[in-house]
Amino acid sequence: MSFSLTDLLAQTASEAGCTQSQLCRQTLEEAVSRRGSLVEALLDSNLVDEDLFIEHLGRSLSLPFTSDESLEPADNLHNRFPAKLALRHRVYPAHLSGADLTLLTYDPFNLDARQAVGQEVRKRITWGLATRRRILEALHQGYGVGAENFEELLEGRDGDSSHDDMKQEVNVLDEADEEATVMNFVNQIFREALKERATDIHVEPLERDLRIRYRIDGKLQEVPVPPNMRLLQASLISRLKIMAHLDIAERRLPQDGRINLELDGDPIDVRVATIPSVNGESVSLRLLTRQKFDFEKLGLTPHIETSIRRLLGSPNGIILVTGPTGSGKSTTLYTFLRQLNTKERRIVTIEDPVENKLDGVIQIAVKPEINLTFAAGLRSILRGDPNVVMVGEMRDLETTEIAIRAALTGHLVFSTLHTNDAVGGISRLLDMGIEPFLISSSVRAFQAQRLVRTLCPFCKQPTQLEKSYLEAIGFPLSEADKLRRPEGCRQCRGTGFQGRLAIMEICEVTSQMGEKINLRAPIAELKAQAFKDGMIPMRQYGFMKAIQGVTTVEEVMTVTASSD
Repeated sequence: MSFSLTDLLAQTASEAGCTQSQLCRQTLEEAVSRRGSLVEALLDSNLVDEDLFIEHLGRSLSLPFTSDESLEPADNLHNRFPAKLALRHRVYPAHLSGADLTLLTYDPFNLDARQAVGQEVRKRITWGLATRRRILEALHQGYGVGAENFEELLEGRDGDSSHDDMKQEVNVLDEADEEATVMNFVNQIFREALKERATDIHVEPLERDLRIRYRIDGKLQEVPVPPNMRLLQASLISRLKIMAHLDIAERRLPQDGRINLELDGDPIDVRVATIPSVNGESVSLRLLTRQKFDFEKLGLTPHIETSIRRLLGSPNGIILVTGPTGSGKSTTLYTFLRQLNTKERRIVTIEDPVENKLDGVIQIAVKPEINLTFAAGLRSILRGDPNVVMVGEMRDLETTEIAIRAALTGHLVFSTLHTNDAVGGISRLLDMGIEPFLISSSVRAFQAQRLVRTLCPFCKQPTQLEKSYLEAIGFPLSEADKLRRPEGCRQCRGTGFQGRLAIMEICEVTSQMGEKINLRAPIAELKAQAFKDGMIPMRQYGFMKAIQGVTTVEEVMTVTASSD
């Protein structure tokens, strides 16, 4: 029987446009020897076009095929079909009418699925086919993340428990089975977040529900979750706190911790922060994956790249990266350090906390509880013969003065400031009480940056914006025909964007700028001098990226201010 099935699938694959028939048959025979799913093996091999293959398979078996566009997730799937059956066997309840149920699958030869459905569902079943990609998407959207584990957790519980009963739920997981299921549920949340390229996970208790949101490309997106998630709020949050080595009995005070994960052999650091609220504890999880910090990934224009490489070649001085929280300052600094990380240089950093680990770099984490502050740590670093020093943030006058002293004594120092633009870094240091002559003699440059979403390369489309709008924002009309807009496709999950890119401006402290600083010139004069010295405003830099088709004008406008 297996050989006839192999022949059928090989023929169907050929009809669907597979040109590597020998490789296709070999893939099927290997799946037979492993007793695995033949359809799964073919789809995983990428030898066939999924849509054409499933459609031709449906014709061969006289099963109706539902296109991706026709398959829309329905509401109340939990009431129509058990999540455990749907997710475990990857079948989707497309239509329910009285005693009739239509189920979609991408593997019509999955006998385990047919037997399980026949034993538990007392309805007349009609089977149809749809692509694996769309079925998995519809199951995730319809049932929510971790729905299969969630149903196991709810078995034996009273779904109508009052809010007071939920408050009294013991945070200690009593049964080993339940503990394992909660762990699987949490792991599924992490897996989905990493799959979606999320940088943050927020578990937020609402008055009558529990909301989970992912931050993807800088935008918060709510994740579909099973209904009645509030029932397991305490167990879920307790599990996260146990993983982060936090006190599960302390619910009144904020707590911070870390979780070390591993996915497919890749280590992932998770920063955990809990916040007590009137509805219960909210947990924020920052996902820190190991990055390579390639200089080329910064996507710099030739002008900016030349300036940065010249600054990185400085023997001493301070280079400050400015911008608000979440503007990519740390990533930029790590990229600079990796560029400088050679056997001839000793690099030491002090951070709060250490977000990413760099091989060959000595990294120190701030610990105020034992008086290891930025200032105290920086003093110790300077006694350790470093060539390059990175200070996570210049928060106070003492730390800044020590960093300036280090720059004046032959060290190259990197740090960050929270300012709106590059020239604003000068005003920030003056406001902190730093003497103007120390700024002009020690600081080499201020680099300000923001993050914009980059267009999906698979679906971006040409666009035409109103000339009056482009003139008003200062965009060159001669380049208007090069602009692109987001369309949305499977690759970007309908958003039109994939990833983010830093747009920046660099204010170098030239001799002329130094004179202006020493005279405490107003900010307008400082900006005028920066433009004379060749600084390209951040908005104009963003427009260059829009002209290249990397991002959109609208993205640039949302994160930049006028340079006037």
